[in-house]
Amino acid sequence: MANDIARYFASEPDHAEAVAGIGTHLRRFWEPRMRAGLIAHWRATGGEDLHELAREAVARLAEG
Repeated sequence: MANDIARYFASEPDHAEAVAGIGTHLRRFWEPRMRAGLIAHWRATGGEDLHELAREAVARLAEG
């Protein structure tokens, strides 16, 4: 699902805005358990199967 969100935001010409938009979406619409699971996956795998934008957004979420 995070990759679908990232593909949507990929049309944003400003890279930083796209990453921020994904992060905002994840914070607003994903329940805490879903975000925690995504962050855990990112930590365990480096987000290897995540879209580049999703990987950056999750990294920011993980920072706090």
